[in-house]
Amino acid sequence: MNKAYLLTGGNMGQPEVNLALALELIEKHCGKVSARSSLYETAAWGRNDQPAFLNQALLVETRLEAGELLSRLLEIEKSIGRVRLEKYGPRIIDIDILLFNHDVYNEQHLKIPHPQLPNRRFALTPLAEIAGNYEHPVLKKKISQLLKECADKLAVNKL
Repeated sequence: MNKAYLLTGGNMGQPEVNLALALELIEKHCGKVSARSSLYETAAWGRNDQPAFLNQALLVETRLEAGELLSRLLEIEKSIGRVRLEKYGPRIIDIDILLFNHDVYNEQHLKIPHPQLPNRRFALTPLAEIAGNYEHPVLKKKISQLLKECADKLAVNKL
């Protein structure tokens, strides 16, 4: 069984409802959600001209390989109403694969661990709640340590 750590987020429509729907669809189409973080509110990363985001980290136990998981997550995003218009722009839902087992992928459309993970407090904070002792497969540091070292100073507020 593969273990995938995901980050769900959104800042359009009803983010809390959209994150709950994403979780339900992930369980239906991808695998068992065996851990989930609290919900966190954060300012938009990369752009401050949009509403705050809600984010939640999930641990999914799946029989899917990473590429198939990504395909299904993109379909889930689309089914909830995600339209990809602009980088770092507002979105109804976003689902990222942060980590997959201890594997490393560096393909055009599949980069795991997520390359920006060490730089994003909004991702590290919920991930540390459910996987603080997990070792980043490239940096060889625990998620809790990456959070302590993160230079990103955007506020991340637990709801």
